[in-house]
Amino acid sequence: MNTPRVPNELAARLHDGAFYAGDPFPTYATLRAEAPVAWCEPGGFWALTSHASVLAASTDPDTFCSRRGILAMEIGIEYETPPTMMHTDPPEHTAYRKLVAPGFRPSVIKRAGEQVVARTDEVLDRLPNGTFDAVDELAVPLPLLLIADVLGVPEEDLDRFFAWSEAAIPGETDLDPEEQQRLMGECMAYLLDQCARRREEPGDDMVSVLVHTELEGRRLTDAELGMFLNQLLIAGNETTRNAISGGLAAFADAPDQWQRLVDDPDLVDSAVEEILRWTTPVISFLRTTTRDVELHGQAIPAGDPVLLVYQSANRDEREFGPDANRFDVGRSPNHHLAFGFGAHFCIGAALARTEIATLLRALLDRGWTPERRGVPVRTSSPVIAGLKSLPLALRAS
Repeated sequence: MNTPRVPNELAARLHDGAFYAGDPFPTYATLRAEAPVAWCEPGGFWALTSHASVLAASTDPDTFCSRRGILAMEIGIEYETPPTMMHTDPPEHTAYRKLVAPGFRPSVIKRAGEQVVARTDEVLDRLPNGTFDAVDELAVPLPLLLIADVLGVPEEDLDRFFAWSEAAIPGETDLDPEEQQRLMGECMAYLLDQCARRREEPGDDMVSVLVHTELEGRRLTDAELGMFLNQLLIAGNETTRNAISGGLAAFADAPDQWQRLVDDPDLVDSAVEEILRWTTPVISFLRTTTRDVELHGQAIPAGDPVLLVYQSANRDEREFGPDANRFDVGRSPNHHLAFGFGAHFCIGAALARTEIATLLRALLDRGWTPERRGVPVRTSSPVIAGLKSLPLALRAS
């Protein structure tokens, strides 16, 4: 297929970190209306911004593969071995999911859910009266504590967990590349040491489960265990943290929606889905075409990088109606793509939903209402949609 790659001026913004620290949604809306499949130069990728196009690519891993990179900065990189499970495709990806699935079986999630309640109360009890930074004092520590519980690692290592996860996300830190690599290597060594300890003295934590899981005579290797646990540490921390802080900001901006929850707590589950749609913690992931393909009438040649912009897809008026840009805790249906879709649907989705729902119910039980006390500061990461700070108060009603 010989198709011209005509640079789109608006799509070019998707290559600029500052774009994500501002308000990207007007640009997304124009792209969805005028060029839902647009070539981004100098990024060197096609940007999919409509719900339909992102869904189509997500459900066809044979055509839109992950093995050649899942981030825009990985374009052109060749990996001898996949750095994460997300960098694999079926059937390899399917085999990995079967091997790690015992770590997410219902009994494990149920036990984690009990820990979520206790940890949520612990974090809320420590909050100061009056104005506080909801990122530093609530959204950051809560997922970190829960990841520590799930992995069975000491709570005193949480500061290291935070530094490691920040180093792994492009745009989240101002550290130089060498220091980022050092921290990520330190993280991998720590996780492999935990695996070695669980082989000798297994417990009921996820590391122990994964170390001793065997499927058809095969176990995860050290490299695979480190790869998966590193992914779990980062994904389970960064994404949930930003869903929590972004959700609190949404309620502070739309007090009528919080009042709906107060009046009808049965809306908590649908509110969780709306928080996920509204915040879309993972902005986008990259795929690469394995064959010539056409989307929205645009021809895409084989071998071209394609960016799936979940953040835009989750505000698509064609899918969510004319009020797609309104935060609505009762939204139904709500076919958001915050967890991806298809083969790469987030394996930790149930745990993330539990964490967010538990926090909402705890705030309702305490009679607390989120109230904005300043201007939030967004990160400039092109990967994770997050807040650096959120001045907030939890006012007693």
